[in-house]
Amino acid sequence: IFQIGTGSRCPWYIMGKLKSEEFGPVFIHEPDDIMFPLSSDEKKVVINAPLFSVRVRWFINGTEMDSEADYRYSLIDGNLVIMNASETVDHGKYQCRAGNSFGTVLSRDALLQFAYVGAFSPKARGGVSVREGQGVVLMCTPPPHSPEIIYSWVFNEFPSFVAEDSRRFISQDTGNLYISKVQPSDVGSYICLVKNPVTNARVLSPPTPLTLKTDGVMGEYEPKIEVHFSPSVLAPKGVTVRLECFALGNPVPTITWRKINGNIPKKARLRKSQAVLEIPNIQLEDSGIYECKAENPRGGTAFKGHLQVYTLPQWVRMINDTQMDSGEKLQWECKAMGRPRPTYRWLRNGLPLTSQGRLELHNGEMTIHKVQPMDSGMYQCVAENKYGSIYSNAELKILGEPSAPIFVPNPVRVIATLGKDVLLECKPRASPKPRITWKRGDRRIQLNKRIILLRNNTLKIVNSSRADEGNYVCRAENQLGSAEMTAMLWVKEAMRVALSPSRVEVTVGESVVLSCRATHDTSLDVAFQWFFNQKPINFHHDGGHFESIQTAGGQDSSTVDLMIRSILLKHAGKYGCRAQTSADTVFAEAELLVRGPPGPPGVVIVEEITETTATLSWTRGLDNHSPISTYNLQARSPFSLGWQTVKTDPETVTGDMESAMAVELNPWVEYEFRVVASNAIGTGDPSAPSRGVRTKEAVPSVAPVNVSGGNGRRHELVISWEPVSEEFQNGEGFGYIVAFRANGTRGWKEKMVTSADSTMYKYRDETFPPLTPFEVKVGVYNNKGDGPFSKVVIIHSAEGEPRELPIDVRAYSISSSEIRVTWKPPNPGPGKPRRYEVSFWKDSEQEESGSKQQTVRNETSMILTGLEGNSAYLVTVKGFNSIGHGPPSAAVTAKTRKAPPTQSPNNLMWIQEGNNVSLSWDPVKAKANESDVIGYMVLLKQEGRAHNQVTRTINPSTILSLPEGGTYVIEVRALSEGGEGAVSSQLRLVTSSGEPLSTHRHMTSVITFSWTACFLCAVILFPVLN
Repeated sequence: IFQIGTGSRCPWYIMGKLKSEEFGPVFIHEPDDIMFPLSSDEKKVVINAPLFSVRVRWFINGTEMDSEADYRYSLIDGNLVIMNASETVDHGKYQCRAGNSFGTVLSRDALLQFAYVGAFSPKARGGVSVREGQGVVLMCTPPPHSPEIIYSWVFNEFPSFVAEDSRRFISQDTGNLYISKVQPSDVGSYICLVKNPVTNARVLSPPTPLTLKTDGVMGEYEPKIEVHFSPSVLAPKGVTVRLECFALGNPVPTITWRKINGNIPKKARLRKSQAVLEIPNIQLEDSGIYECKAENPRGGTAFKGHLQVYTLPQWVRMINDTQMDSGEKLQWECKAMGRPRPTYRWLRNGLPLTSQGRLELHNGEMTIHKVQPMDSGMYQCVAENKYGSIYSNAELKILGEPSAPIFVPNPVRVIATLGKDVLLECKPRASPKPRITWKRGDRRIQLNKRIILLRNNTLKIVNSSRADEGNYVCRAENQLGSAEMTAMLWVKEAMRVALSPSRVEVTVGESVVLSCRATHDTSLDVAFQWFFNQKPINFHHDGGHFESIQTAGGQDSSTVDLMIRSILLKHAGKYGCRAQTSADTVFAEAELLVRGPPGPPGVVIVEEITETTATLSWTRGLDNHSPISTYNLQARSPFSLGWQTVKTDPETVTGDMESAMAVELNPWVEYEFRVVASNAIGTGDPSAPSRGVRTKEAVPSVAPVNVSGGNGRRHELVISWEPVSEEFQNGEGFGYIVAFRANGTRGWKEKMVTSADSTMYKYRDETFPPLTPFEVKVGVYNNKGDGPFSKVVIIHSAEGEPRELPIDVRAYSISSSEIRVTWKPPNPGPGKPRRYEVSFWKDSEQEESGSKQQTVRNETSMILTGLEGNSAYLVTVKGFNSIGHGPPSAAVTAKTRKAPPTQSPNNLMWIQEGNNVSLSWDPVKAKANESDVIGYMVLLKQEGRAHNQVTRTINPSTILSLPEGGTYVIEVRALSEGGEGAVSSQLRLVTSSGEPLSTHRHMTSVITFSWTACFLCAVILFPVLN
């Protein structure tokens, strides 16, 4: 629910009756403007109305609203409710007219606005192409929006934002991106991003490509101011004013500001590399003509504009409620100040007045001659200028029909405090005005210095005492009759209040208790209220720190404590305790001083800037009751990780100083500075950052590091280095000087590398042989001159491809599918091989149809796999490196062995003898095209164990040991020169843990296994066929 006013009503408590006294509507709080987000889930706007019995009508843009004719409008207990609020229909100024039997008043206008941001046009944007060094403006063309939006630009892809500096500027007036001098690094895609500060909604534009033309580089040209503030700037008093000024130019222009016939206010700040002049809390004296100037070596240009500060009307004199007899003359005057000077108009019961008859209007003065009862009502003086209106309201009562005096209420009770003055009022209703007399008991009161009758017929008793107690009678009489009112006066002892301690000092984070003790008349009840800096403490809102504690008191005293916990700096101030009875009110105050870290120093100004230093000045902040001991200077640049402490001159900046020099800065780097104060309690918050300033250019002082090289093509010298960070380039026009000479020669060859991002230089010369050693160093330069060189290192030119062939190449078969090849490296010479390549092919085929394998490193052996059995192969070896391949060796021949037997061992027989197992099988016979059998391999595996037992034998039998219980698997293969033959069927033995295979050592059991049968003995024995 959004409402005009804060917890407010229209007339934001409009009151029509107080006790028994009746009067016209009175505004206690008037409505405030609303900014309603269209994207809000709550589509209902509620404008609050009165709680009291008054008539209310609502107007929009001067037209009365009819809640019966439009279902979206409704009045609930005087509140105006707008359902399905629409920007096109409901935007405007709202005003309520409230009235009762005594008159009608109008509220101030309350503006209802809607916050939204539309979508960019989806139409693709054309590319922008410019020459290097030329300036460019990229248009944002924002969508419809309300209120003003915040602009930023995305480079290539979100969230990579364009960083603003002296060369790039984003106008918050136009939304456009301005680049004063385009560089190759600017080439890319640009997207305008707008943000609504109320709804936080963000919208992205279609991308705008920026490319460089290839027809040359733009030469230098004088500045041209592309964006500037208006020739006439109007600003309300008290706001922050931003004046923009940015120019295109080559070299990048420098922006300066001045105020014609005056000085720029000290509170002003330069932002965004001086492209924005920001003046906070603008005042009338800040008005004037401001000039921005853009300059570069090619020339300069300037722009001037007039800044005018306006103020809303403010009351100097207001009208007050007045009661008169018929026939008297009324004179009211209201007066307001403002710029422009306000004009005045008058309303009676919400309707405009003009001079006619008995009524005279002249600016802020209104005169009514011989007032009559018909002149009674609610009057409003309206002071307005083009920026706003204010209302002063008053009720005029004309005593109408003649009547005898009447007192309401009657009698009245008055309780006074001993020694204080007493006022006894006498306000009868009567027409014409009655004659007033006072008496005490039966005797008329004799006036003196202590008992005084005021002009409004109030009886004043000075320095009251117990003797003044009693009944006082006011008699009112006119020609129509008389009446009396009795005021019963009691005089009580004055209440005394003591607040202790009266002054206390604490440190941040501590707690304290203030005790308020009131001594008072025993017949009176006392109520307490706590105040902080003269404002009532809201214990619900500040309950985390404040607590009021009622404590026991004596018969004639009452005590209440204020507990303040976890004290913060903001809790320093004056605390008041107000004790109130029906007789009097007494107020006592205590001062709480809070010691804490210092407050932030004032404005930081960069007084002077050099290549490596910045002289800063600042104003002293609050010490928070603990003297400032030191200041710490901090700097931030595009290259730093947040704020970093900088070295200073003097080394220690003491608390009595307000200026120091930051030293050991890097040249040609844009810095912001801030200052942090410390005292014995701690370190305070930092000051606001200074404006960004760039140190001056200097000759580079940092040489490239990690200079190395090598590789490359034949006759090339490749030199590489780690580039110097922009932070240490010290100025524009940065590049590298690559110097080299053949080892043992005198003169250096120097080559300029103009790109600051370069990391390599290649030099080619057909005359120098491979692996020629060179002395190399890499230096730096910029527009200011040449910087240092790196240390001299030795770098060899490219070595070239290998020239020599590998020697002692041999090849021999190790199985039916594998040939092992070995060789020795070639004799030393240019082009050392880094790896080797082995080519192989069958002697019945051509070399081109063969295969190749390469070593991982520079190994001198290799096993060729996947070959055909019983086949002859030709093999060559050659070395290679990054440059190329060397010559191959002479081909050598190797023949793979015949394939292993395909027949597996059959008829496995097992005989048990204690823990040993004797195993035998039928011999395997190789076929004519298979390798001869040279033995057998028996594999014994125990399930659940990773270790396998392998037994080799030349006979078709063997003895195995099974020491542990478990499940065993046995496999048998024939061995040949061609490799391992086919595996037999598996034999699986299951034994009990810890038991031998047979309980009778001499018992012999013979089991013959076939492919289809198995027998069981003392142990379970079964074959598993493959």
